[in-house]
Amino acid sequence: MICGSTPCADAAARLPRRSVAPTAAPALRLLAASLVLLACWCAQAHPAHANALKLANAAYARGDYVLAVNTMTPLALRGNPNAQAFLGFMYENGFGAPQAYVAAADLYFQAASWGNPFGQAMLGLMYDKGHGVPQDFILAYKWLDLAAARAPKRDRDYFLRLRNAVASKMSPAEIAEGQRLALLWTPGRP
Repeated sequence: MICGSTPCADAAARLPRRSVAPTAAPALRLLAASLVLLACWCAQAHPAHANALKLANAAYARGDYVLAVNTMTPLALRGNPNAQAFLGFMYENGFGAPQAYVAAADLYFQAASWGNPFGQAMLGLMYDKGHGVPQDFILAYKWLDLAAARAPKRDRDYFLRLRNAVASKMSPAEIAEGQRLALLWTPGRP
């Protein structure tokens, strides 16, 4: 099962803590101030997200998968759920990047946690097949149920069919547990 942390954060948590020498304090303050300015500059770049998404979609449509991945990656790393779901799809299928189910599942999980219906549906399918995550029909049902509830009408029926296909492999108690998990879910939480 995927937890909310990333491998880098887990590795950083295992590093030994070191004290900072007093002579390094001014350099650290300068670094911190630079990071704050960079964060402020990046925060103003939200209108560029829409342009980057359009550029990535256009690149994907013409088969330039490498450009699509390169365009989506910075947005996904900054937490854009649409970019995370799209990039997850690219990794799952090996378009413009090596096929990597674990990376795809992690990206879908991040997008799904923020309520992206496509990310939720794709994460549900990953749990159904056991690609990048342990096979778990209850979690597959949960994410597909959430996707169907949040999706636009044009996608809702498809997500419901996927959810019902997963339900056909489950007992009534397992379906009830999947429904309970979906009811308890809130955006921003796994």
